[in-house]
Amino acid sequence: MAADRALLETQPKNRAPGPGLRRASAASMKYALIAGNGRFPLLVLEAARGAGREMVVVAVREEAGPEMEHLSASLGTRCHWISVGQLGRLIEILKAENATHAVMAGQIQHAKIFSSIRPDWRLMKLLLSLQTKNTDALLGAIAGVLAEEGIEVVHSTAFLQPLLAPEGAITPRTPDEEEMADVNYGRRVARALAAFDIGQSVVICDRACVAVEAMEGTDAVIRRAARYSNGRRLTVVKVSKPNQDMRFDVPVIGPRTIAAMREANATALAVDAGRTLLLDREELLRQATEAQIAIIGFPP
Repeated sequence: MAADRALLETQPKNRAPGPGLRRASAASMKYALIAGNGRFPLLVLEAARGAGREMVVVAVREEAGPEMEHLSASLGTRCHWISVGQLGRLIEILKAENATHAVMAGQIQHAKIFSSIRPDWRLMKLLLSLQTKNTDALLGAIAGVLAEEGIEVVHSTAFLQPLLAPEGAITPRTPDEEEMADVNYGRRVARALAAFDIGQSVVICDRACVAVEAMEGTDAVIRRAARYSNGRRLTVVKVSKPNQDMRFDVPVIGPRTIAAMREANATALAVDAGRTLLLDREELLRQATEAQIAIIGFPP
């Protein structure tokens, strides 16, 4: 199947498997979806089931909504619920379900990870072993623990390749000369920011950085920028990290991003091609076109 070929092409490279990692054939693969908030995990589940892949859902109680359970039921998929911090329970569920692969999809808010989390003993042990306590370090370590248990975490976009942003103009309108100057400046700033794993989005106005993303997310930083722009046009730039791990924390834009841009008078958006998911793509492009917002993809 095309989905199986995509999975083979998108597996993490040059990483030795953990001692318990199972080398499953395509026919014996069973996937687990670890679901956070938003549309992303819903689309993953729909695409996986549409491709004929068996998948069980483990939804994060503080993030995933009831629509996750409703969709699971409609597709004949079991849905388990865990709280942030229950790493031991996650492993128990995945092993009981005989999962060989896991997909992490949907946001788990950074602030919740580092302020609201109540770790079980398994996660506490992991947290104490981390030298760098950022989101990538934590999720990468969790993926390592799952690999030791025989569960391979695959790229979150494995079933959603058609939703990745293409290179070049994505909307009918392209950035004008002033917007492109802001894009070029913003990409330099955003790349420097992303290299420190602080955030991946910046908002630019007349070659000045109005706001940078931290833990609040892209939509929130766009709205914050509007408070300082005095109604002037804004340009939004979102990039991937220098060594973006496509297994988790993939850059995402969707209709909510366009809604935030309209409120803030942001008229152009630049993203990394091949590394940014366009959620609800048709609706996103319809809204952007209607608002005369230019979206463009650049090589990462």
